[in-house]
Amino acid sequence: MVAVAQSLREQVAWACRIVAAEGYADLTLGHVSARDLDGSIWMKRKGVALDEVEPEDVVQIDDADAVLHLETVLHEGVYRARTDVGCVVHGHPPYATALGATNADLVPLTHDGILFADGVARFAEPDLIVDDAQANAVAAALGTRRAVLLKNHGVLVVGKDVPWAVLTAVTLERAARLQSIAATFGELQPVAAGLARELEPVKYRDEFVAEYWQAWQRQIARAGGGPGAGRA
Repeated sequence: MVAVAQSLREQVAWACRIVAAEGYADLTLGHVSARDLDGSIWMKRKGVALDEVEPEDVVQIDDADAVLHLETVLHEGVYRARTDVGCVVHGHPPYATALGATNADLVPLTHDGILFADGVARFAEPDLIVDDAQANAVAAALGTRRAVLLKNHGVLVVGKDVPWAVLTAVTLERAARLQSIAATFGELQPVAAGLARELEPVKYRDEFVAEYWQAWQRQIARAGGGPGAGRA
């Protein structure tokens, strides 16, 4: 796990702000959750934008007074299916969402793409995910992968902890954006699948993720947008 001297609520608040800055901002839509060691799930509440989440806006989903997103079950379904997952991000970043509205696959064109050397899953229904049966179906589509494209809807990304999930969410959108750009220049030339799998653990390590997490926080803080800076 990535060692960070923050409460889980603080991590989720920072995660919301970071993914908002990296393409996931969409009014008050989109959400991040994290699972505590005792199994409790903390999640961004309904009614605030990703880029204005404070730690107090991160609530336990079993709190009867919490105002929750309609798609809270999406997170619960993934946690039920994946004991290795400590954080879930759902949002509507433009490039990855657009990719999910096509028949094209995400291919490892760059070092961003090799994080998904085993591919990105797909869920074929464009509905909102509002009941357990739908949530279980999304979790089944995700399988053991890092991310699933929700057709005509958005993306769901997972990580073993909050910094890893944020890295994966940001890298997915960047990889989709670079693929879109590359396609305008000519025929795509992806990294060979075997080489992509070899490079993945070299490029993506816990110590690197810890550095990136701290760098993101400094970047957001310099822009005056970190938790504690007030509503956007």
